[in-house]
Amino acid sequence: MRAEKILKMPYYAAALATGAKSFCDNPLIGSRRLNEAGLHVRRIKLAEKLADFRRRKLRHLLPEEDRVAYERDGFIATPGLLTDKDLAGVRHEVETTRFHAWDMRQGNAVTRFIPLPPNVLKDLPFLKALVWCKPFQNGLRYLASTDGDPLVYLHIVMTDPGSKKRADPQTAFHSDTFHQTAKSWFFLYDIDDAEGPFTYIPGSHRLTEERLNWEREQSLVAAESKNKLHARGSFRLRTDELSRLNYPQATRFAVPGNTLVVADTHGFHARASSERPSVRVGIYGSLRRNPFLPWAGLDPFNLPGLRGQQARLFVAMKDREARKNGRASHMYAGKILATEPPAH
Repeated sequence: MRAEKILKMPYYAAALATGAKSFCDNPLIGSRRLNEAGLHVRRIKLAEKLADFRRRKLRHLLPEEDRVAYERDGFIATPGLLTDKDLAGVRHEVETTRFHAWDMRQGNAVTRFIPLPPNVLKDLPFLKALVWCKPFQNGLRYLASTDGDPLVYLHIVMTDPGSKKRADPQTAFHSDTFHQTAKSWFFLYDIDDAEGPFTYIPGSHRLTEERLNWEREQSLVAAESKNKLHARGSFRLRTDELSRLNYPQATRFAVPGNTLVVADTHGFHARASSERPSVRVGIYGSLRRNPFLPWAGLDPFNLPGLRGQQARLFVAMKDREARKNGRASHMYAGKILATEPPAH
């Protein structure tokens, strides 16, 4: 082992008590010997146990029918969230406002992220009301098992399956990380089944004997995986493994506009392959915290001055990365209309 890694060993050890997930970057998380002894399986089991403990403290956030739906499926779908007037107001604000935007290209898809901090939302009353409505906020907090402040973006996915670029890696079923975490999408417009809808395997958010055995197997070899996303702890699930894990058919969210979907993305999910060029517009939320904390609150991002700022801080970090390296995963696209075509 190189001297540099030996000197960093206290740091690698401390990371075991956090949401750190990369098998290729942390020699303890990726250690075959430690994972043969059960390290990864113990982390994943403890994370689920603590998530259930925290979630019981957050029962007041959702009605019983939504809690039951989550426990059964791993997601909550709410069609017809807004009134016709409010939906028209949100659409008008999204379609006519020029926003600072950042683009992430993955294969034949470009995902555009537009942060929605308080200084942006103050002039967009319909969008502000949607971002702070209870179904959007509370769904994220309950599923993520933390009463924290989520990242929120205006989120546009532009896919061109006819291009010569490689396939979008998000079309492979995957789990974001080893513990419960939440993402939400409010779809502004109808999603056609041929246009790459969000897809989720019901019940895959829960640990079963089959899932635990599969996780253990992956932990022994993930550090050496040629798929970097898999090696970094966002495990990919091959289609031939679905039946082995006894999972049902995936749910495809080809849904009408004005539908909110909140999902636990520890469960297996994907962006279905698009059969034709498409543009998907939504309001996106994401919430993930240290899975080993026993408390559900005390989130520093709920403090005045920080609340609602995480997305802005994230893209600022990407801008610094781009200035330093000349490239980043998210590149500034300018102040543009939400669905303007990306730069070449």
